[in-house]
Amino acid sequence: MGARHDHSNQVETLHDLSRHFYALKDVLRLKMVVLLADRNECTVNEMAEALKQSQPLVSWHLRRLKTAGLVKIRRAGREVYCSLDRDAIEQHQQAFLELIQRS
Repeated sequence: MGARHDHSNQVETLHDLSRHFYALKDVLRLKMVVLLADRNECTVNEMAEALKQSQPLVSWHLRRLKTAGLVKIRRAGREVYCSLDRDAIEQHQQAFLELIQRS
């Protein structure tokens, strides 16, 4: 049973990493991640303005980044604030490193 459990964990890890890295395949999403890394936190409207994109487009991409575990969202009244989910990103990086360092 141990080998089966290890295999199912690895498959789950592969699916999780696939979602994580797939979210980064879009240039606009990468720009959004870089912007959030520079600013620590900003509103969706600030992000749209900085990237010269529409707010609905930025929101659409933010949902994908959130689902992939790259971005955290918090609401304060009508404002939506975004920040990088640095803990989740670090966990994905560590899982990826463990995966490729196996001998």
